[in-house]
Amino acid sequence: MIGTTVSHRRYVADGHYGGGLVDGAYALALFGDVATEVCIRTDGDEGLLAGYADVRFLAPVRAGDVVEATAVVVAAGARSRTLDLRLTVLCRARRDVRPSAAEVLDPPLPAVTARATVVVP
Repeated sequence: MIGTTVSHRRYVADGHYGGGLVDGAYALALFGDVATEVCIRTDGDEGLLAGYADVRFLAPVRAGDVVEATAVVVAAGARSRTLDLRLTVLCRARRDVRPSAAEVLDPPLPAVTARATVVVP
């Protein structure tokens, strides 16, 4: 169970703020999705995300980005699991080149990290 890793990729369609900036709650929603899949894979139940700790917003996420949310189980109790979470920007729109241009970021850009606790029955 420790070391179990789940990743989801998404295209970010809409920005909430000026310049196409995406609100931080978007990352937390993706973290909830990967945490749910971790619980299903490790315990056969959707579980419940009990809380976040040490949420850090490291770089902006923008409309047109392709992001990857990843959860890794780093500790396991009888009913709880501790997850390290990260959201990474893999590709970024380049509207300065042309409206549909984009580039792969190498290396990918770390955008958000957090630690979460989930509980399962």
